[in-house]
Amino acid sequence: MRIVHYLNQFFGGIGGEEQAGSPLRAVENAAGPGRLLEQTLADGATVVRTLICGDNHAVEHQEELTAAVLEHVRGARADLFVAGPCFDAGRYGMAAGALCSAVQTELGIPAVTAMHEENPGVDLYREGLYIVDSGRNAAHMKQVVQRMAGLARKLAAGEPIGLPREEGYLTRGLIRDQFVGKSSAERLVDMVLAKVRNQPFDTEMPVTSFEPVARPKGVDDLSKATVMLITDGGLVPKGNPDAIEGMAATRWGAYDISGADDLAGEDYEISHGGYDPRFVQADPDRLVPLDALRQLEQDGAVGRIHGEFLSTSGLSNPLSNTRRLGREMAEKVKREGVDAVILTST
Repeated sequence: MRIVHYLNQFFGGIGGEEQAGSPLRAVENAAGPGRLLEQTLADGATVVRTLICGDNHAVEHQEELTAAVLEHVRGARADLFVAGPCFDAGRYGMAAGALCSAVQTELGIPAVTAMHEENPGVDLYREGLYIVDSGRNAAHMKQVVQRMAGLARKLAAGEPIGLPREEGYLTRGLIRDQFVGKSSAERLVDMVLAKVRNQPFDTEMPVTSFEPVARPKGVDDLSKATVMLITDGGLVPKGNPDAIEGMAATRWGAYDISGADDLAGEDYEISHGGYDPRFVQADPDRLVPLDALRQLEQDGAVGRIHGEFLSTSGLSNPLSNTRRLGREMAEKVKREGVDAVILTST
């Protein structure tokens, strides 16, 4: 079995975050966890080429990277494409998912990757890929690679793939037909009885649940409050200095407005797909209403407008990734003594 293996800069041995902008490079034979993958697969399985790319470069040049990786996989006459494991590295997971999806779709070559359940790559690509549950901790590399190898053998041989709990991959949100010994009504009654008796049971239709968020106490006196503007509409200064992605963003930015009474279109751009940005580009205050808030500040209705606004893109952003961005923004809001936030969207 001939394998092409994709790694980010860290697991490829190039370096840490300082090398996240490194472009794609190819190394003949196995590197990093690819050596363990070879040993685990055995039976003549060989990593014939390792592709290594920095996480920032991967997400900022996804189309270019995908085209180059497809060419490498073709040229290596690969039987299998493997990416990762990525654990909870979000940019790595998004790149691995996109590449595995492209290899499967365009070349018809099986692909497997591994990520933590809350990696944004999972929500983006779980339906089309088999993604092994890696957990967060890279200390479990050996066990994760073993699960990847087991799944890879079956995929390469065209064998049937079992249920997620049997094979170790994350649920894909797909409904699979199968013959069972009891009718749906009987199974439902069994589950209800088990629940009443505090016995364990597995639901056949898991429902996504969300933790309740307590409503914060209202602001007693806005005339003495510090108010911050936050948007998920993708408004960024010209040049997009924080390289915020227009879809499935992994970053957010904080931008100075301390000396401005309104926002000028020539100073800003939109990093966000899915809506017509022309009206915002003509007048960014339509998305981030600094002009209106300055008037309220001058009238004494609002105490003070915070000297920065925060921005990211909310397009097609997995819930797990959105939670992280929200937590990071909230930490800044609390740290800087903000009393209230006005959150605007598209």
